[in-house]
Amino acid sequence: MASSLTKDAAQQGNPADGGKTFFGHPRGLATLFMTEMWERFSFYGMKALLPLYLIAPGGMHMQATTATAIYSVYMAMVYLLTLPGGWIADRFWGPRKTVVVGSGVVIAGHVTLALPTSASFFAGLVLVALGSGLLKANISTMVGHLYDGPEDPRRDGGFTLFYIGINLGAFLAPLSIGTVGESVNWHLGFTLAAVGMALGLIQFLLGTRTLSAESNVVAQPATPEEKKSTLRKGLLWLIVATVFYTALAATGNFADWALMPITIAGLVIPVAVLARMKRDKELTDLEQSKLSGYIWFFVVAAIFWMIYDQNGSTLSIFGENSTTNTLLGFHFPTSWYQSLNPIFIMAFAPLVASAWLWLNKRGKEPSTAVKFASSLALIGISFAVFLIPLIDTAANGGKVSPMWLVAVYFIQTVGELCLSPVGLSVTTKMAPAKYGSQMMGVWFLAVTAGDSVAGLLTSPQLNVDLNTSLSVTVEAAIAVAAGIGIWTSRKRVKEMMGGVN
Repeated sequence: MASSLTKDAAQQGNPADGGKTFFGHPRGLATLFMTEMWERFSFYGMKALLPLYLIAPGGMHMQATTATAIYSVYMAMVYLLTLPGGWIADRFWGPRKTVVVGSGVVIAGHVTLALPTSASFFAGLVLVALGSGLLKANISTMVGHLYDGPEDPRRDGGFTLFYIGINLGAFLAPLSIGTVGESVNWHLGFTLAAVGMALGLIQFLLGTRTLSAESNVVAQPATPEEKKSTLRKGLLWLIVATVFYTALAATGNFADWALMPITIAGLVIPVAVLARMKRDKELTDLEQSKLSGYIWFFVVAAIFWMIYDQNGSTLSIFGENSTTNTLLGFHFPTSWYQSLNPIFIMAFAPLVASAWLWLNKRGKEPSTAVKFASSLALIGISFAVFLIPLIDTAANGGKVSPMWLVAVYFIQTVGELCLSPVGLSVTTKMAPAKYGSQMMGVWFLAVTAGDSVAGLLTSPQLNVDLNTSLSVTVEAAIAVAAGIGIWTSRKRVKEMMGGVN
């Protein structure tokens, strides 16, 4: 029944909506486009404010190292929680209900962030991460439900439109939420993020009739016994966490050790998930070979995201402290730098995609391994460029032109375009049949692993300052060395990929 309705929606639009379409696509795509746009608006607005609020005298007034650690762990948890978010939809609520609940949790998180206390701030971060995990894991799945299977010719175009919604929200957020937070009031900025997500939820609820019936289906419903078991385990872990953090607070060790368990989980869980798949005896030799090849890409992606995601911490802190933030006589808030990546993505993604197609027609398209190697080289080069103003301000004081950061963000975006879309594609191509739907969650775990490394390095126990020229030099060297490593091993990796390019 659900499959038939999905097919009808793909071909004619939803009958309940008069057969209307959205740029030639099922009308439900507009609902999901707007929901994701507003969710990304709230997420990227908060992301733009977070490190600045943490270091601001009128905010948390933390050291840059501590701010970087909190930011890195937060980003790691957002992507780690996509795994349980997808599992909850598959076993308990279905994608549609899970998105509604996730949206509500995100709104509650931003409202909690808006309260002017330290305890409410960190509680708000937890809620936003939980809600984002529930929502992000499932809204893309519902886009797929609108089409008649993988062979629907409009499917790729639909996901392209959806991707524009993501970047549109990411572009607008720093310009509005960032400006209000920095120039008017931090907590009013967080409130504006809550309003954005509320608008997304309202239009989602109003547009649910345009969605596929399949998005309301629980794929593998949990039995009553499984539900009770899940509830017991959840309560047990909640009690353990409560006792642990209460003990830290009572002994005065909360600030030093609060992030460590979360950081370790962000490193251990991705490794454990991949190890479990590798030990699966049901996989064929070809699937095992592909999985081995995929691990190379996973490690490369983790290194890439470890450095790339510092655009919201290391680069943002540098922008606040060491750039003039003035261009052609116009002064702008530091948070506006976070709008550079999405606008570069929207401008250059079509060009990069066209370049791959042009090279493919001539039999010269680089392999996935070469594209990944290029992404690492570019992220390393971006930090090499960043070293120039970083060393200059450290030696001579003063502030530098914002064009330095514009150049760094541009190079990083080109690197992202060599890795992120390619990684999504190769994940679907190399996934073992048994883990077809889970592998996309595994891809997001690369972000978790990379950000967790950054969080571990900047933890109170290691206390590495990633904002110094030495750290930036080391990271740039690691990225370039890893890029050279996968490039020299490209033939071996391609053999393991079993015919996938």
